[in-house]
Amino acid sequence: MSDTQSLIENRPPSVATLFLERVEATPDAEAYRYPVIRPAGQSEGPDEWRSYSWRESAERVLSIAAGLMDLGVSPEERVAIASGTRIEWILTDLGILCAGAATTTVYPSTNDDEVAYILADSASRVLIAEDATQLAKVRAHRDELPELAHVVLMDGEPEAEDAASGWVIGFEELERRGAAYREEHPRAVTETVEALRADQLATLIYTSGTTGRPKGVRLPQDAWSYMARAVPQAGLLTRDDVQYLWLPLAHVFGKMLISVQIDSGHVVAVDGRVDKIIDNLPVVQPTKMCAVPRIFEKVYNGVAQKARAGGPAKYKIFLWAAEVAREYAKTTQDNQRRTGVPDAPAGLRVKHAIADRLVYSKLREAFGGRMVGCVSGSAALAPDLGYFFAGAGIPVLEGYGLTESSAASFCNRSDNFRTGTVGKPMPGTEVRIADDGEVLLRGPGIMEGYHGLPDKTAEVLEEDGWFHTGDIGELSEDGYLRITDRKKDLIKTSGGKYIAPAEVEGQFKAVCPYVSNILVHGAGRNFCTALIALDEPAVMAWAADQEDLKGKPYAEVVVSEQVRALVDGYVEELNSGLQRWQTIKKFRVLPRDLDIEHGELTPSLKMKRPVVEKKFGDLIDEMYEGARER
Repeated sequence: MSDTQSLIENRPPSVATLFLERVEATPDAEAYRYPVIRPAGQSEGPDEWRSYSWRESAERVLSIAAGLMDLGVSPEERVAIASGTRIEWILTDLGILCAGAATTTVYPSTNDDEVAYILADSASRVLIAEDATQLAKVRAHRDELPELAHVVLMDGEPEAEDAASGWVIGFEELERRGAAYREEHPRAVTETVEALRADQLATLIYTSGTTGRPKGVRLPQDAWSYMARAVPQAGLLTRDDVQYLWLPLAHVFGKMLISVQIDSGHVVAVDGRVDKIIDNLPVVQPTKMCAVPRIFEKVYNGVAQKARAGGPAKYKIFLWAAEVAREYAKTTQDNQRRTGVPDAPAGLRVKHAIADRLVYSKLREAFGGRMVGCVSGSAALAPDLGYFFAGAGIPVLEGYGLTESSAASFCNRSDNFRTGTVGKPMPGTEVRIADDGEVLLRGPGIMEGYHGLPDKTAEVLEEDGWFHTGDIGELSEDGYLRITDRKKDLIKTSGGKYIAPAEVEGQFKAVCPYVSNILVHGAGRNFCTALIALDEPAVMAWAADQEDLKGKPYAEVVVSEQVRALVDGYVEELNSGLQRWQTIKKFRVLPRDLDIEHGELTPSLKMKRPVVEKKFGDLIDEMYEGARER
């Protein structure tokens, strides 16, 4: 048995166990960094960052765990967290696990009706609410939540009536109760962790479904313990890394990263404010960052627009450097696949070195100057963007997984990655491709099932452990997986041709620097159309250089003939590389971008196709009015 196999197969039963082992092994090492958030209206500029050692983290985690015990929480009972990404989210989650309980994750953007559904369906006993806004969501539905005994408020103090009844307590009060409980029962938390079994429930994550109520995915203690061991063994995160963590922790991707860090012991800098990423990177200077494709699209578009604003010469240099980056990445990856050495011809190496001095080095500085790689998940990254970042010295390693598989089932490795694929399976995960092309997975990361929904579970989880992902994929001879589309999203035109819309959408994002979101439509139709939403900062920077559009608001810019002509040029460029039946015959520019608030994007920024198609159905119908076979 290899060392990797041994470490994974002999993993402890829970992440709580791993946490206590980590604290004992490196008590004084830095564990977390977090920003001190200044009150609104104070001076702008970089935030002050502070740190917790593992020992300091443990003090708070154990007090939170004991505080929950004092509130009457028992093993496997649910404690919900409704908060943005912040240090308290992580400490609370670990406290819940050390109390033997299970975390119910709730996005802070979730509306009150759905919050009430999740809390009721999960039978959560306690809610850790970030602020008064989150508290108000449950207050409106209190009569529907008989199981919810307490709400703990992270920020602010409970109102007098709530405090008197004991229904709402402050976060500091929870920790004070925990400290007193630990004095009275000094081994209570340790004994609870020692008694944990691998098959006990650790987390309920509710999938943000496109239709109907979300389903609660039951992930046992062992799923996180496995992830904690498998990801570092794949070489993705090491003891020496500084990881910047902004992902929503209510999402399985972010939740998985908490477990991984505990095993590898690296530093995590945590701040969920997306608008602060650009400011924080030069301060934190991370070596690794995990993100979703939209972040890399925005970075690329931002760099392109900055170059364009510098004048025609600077923009021409950027476009040249971008093509050199793609050529260099493709060449080195092809050579590594053929010969084992990621080499490039001398002429290309010279061009790449010049482009590095002119363009890539500045991009790396914007990432903090020490970034050696990023991991992208949750949705497909356009290959051209992947090649660009790889060629610029910031490889974006695509991974693949689902909530039902604890996030990381596949990932590219930094020493041998292939852009356009999601890499090889994690150690201990099995994969096979069904006859219809669906990707099936089996391994320790797979869920127990959907909470209270045995029929739904039986639809996707076979008795022998194989999980039906719903994704269509192709597996290379040497084990690299390429996801082509969601099984349910495949388009079949009225002419009988199958089209993977995500593939076409990804190609358009690679050629058009102004696009934010695109939906390709064509199921049952005789040709394909597209709804296109434009990135406001990018298109407004372009509009500022147009005499007729200068000074006009976004809403007027996107409906202008100039913008239609601009987008039409990129659609033609896209079509030139597609099969005839894939080409976009008509398109409409949307009056605004898609967003979470209107229900068109999930909190992890994935598009909800049925919602978008329904909301903008009039525009789709308009494109097919009077259409003839082509």
